[in-house]
Amino acid sequence: MARRQVLREDRVTLSADLRAFEGRIGHRFTRPELLRQAVTHGSVATPGRTDNQRLEFLGDRVLGLVMAEALLAADPEATEGQLAPRFNALVRKETCAEVAREVGLGDVLKLGRSEMISGGRRKMALLGDGMEAVIAAVYLDAGHAAARDLVLRLWGARIGRVEADARDAKTALQEWAQARRMPPPAYAEVAREGPDHAPRFTIEARLADGRAARAEAGSKRQAEQAAAQALLAELEETRQP
Repeated sequence: MARRQVLREDRVTLSADLRAFEGRIGHRFTRPELLRQAVTHGSVATPGRTDNQRLEFLGDRVLGLVMAEALLAADPEATEGQLAPRFNALVRKETCAEVAREVGLGDVLKLGRSEMISGGRRKMALLGDGMEAVIAAVYLDAGHAAARDLVLRLWGARIGRVEADARDAKTALQEWAQARRMPPPAYAEVAREGPDHAPRFTIEARLADGRAARAEAGSKRQAEQAAAQALLAELEETRQP
């Protein structure tokens, strides 16, 4: 009885926006403190408020296991060489950020003033990290089965179309340009942030006609791929020849 009372009192302290977020992801926490930690960025952490970095570390591994299981079950005949790019497409930071946007994670992130001013709620890295932290929070709150159900539900159709998503984005963008008799795309580093042991690169991919897109990642190679993917997505949306 005492534990139930504590849970009820703790749930009262969960803000309305986080309760709404529970509904969007389809999981109601018995330990709400896990959700609060999952949405707390390091820029706002205090001695009494733990940030989501440790949960992000765990969530990355939980997501990887779920996706590896899902891909093996979906294609029993696939080789490791076929599975690897599909896996990478499903667990990369850009995909996590896309899922985070779909469930409105940015709206409930707890950020420091500097991150708020710089548009942290829209940053791919913060959204991707936060999504991994949420996965870990569900795992710790209710176990592997609940985390697996969450991931499979939120990733949804992406798993079925992963073959197309797994194409090398830089190669695909170069082929797009060549097919239109344009020079190869150019890639430029426009920003670098963070300490030397954990840098974050922002890369711009640009076509000769001026169309461009930017992306951020932990390595130049990943950022280039992400920028190429972002530009391909814009080209698909506009469907310009």
